[in-house]
Amino acid sequence: QVQLVESGGGLVQAGSSLRLSCAASGRTFTSYRMGWFRQAPGKEREFVAAIRWSGNSTYYTDSVKGRFTISRDNAKNTVYLQMNNLKPEDTAVYYCAAGQRLALGPPARAAYDYWGQGTQVTVSS
Repeated sequence: QVQLVESGGGLVQAGSSLRLSCAASGRTFTSYRMGWFRQAPGKEREFVAAIRWSGNSTYYTDSVKGRFTISRDNAKNTVYLQMNNLKPEDTAVYYCAAGQRLALGPPARAAYDYWGQGTQVTVSS
């Protein structure tokens, strides 16, 4: 049974940093792409960043480029999202996702088969 468990969310002031973690278990993820999405109240879930378990390819939505960094620790089966210079508009529930439909682009929700339960990030101004 695949499990993705996020942690690291919280309430911070604008300009602060947080690091989200996604612990993956239940299968071998070497052929998977891992993604971070977020959903603010009243809005659709949107793509934030993605990384392959193998190789060095990373992908970011424009609004977080230069501020967020996605990385992985293969030994720990964990994916991270380092978020710096947080802004109030980054406030959302952040979800980790895993998928093998690599023919679909990283931002496509349909590319991901498994989702975590989410972790809340709140940035005050």
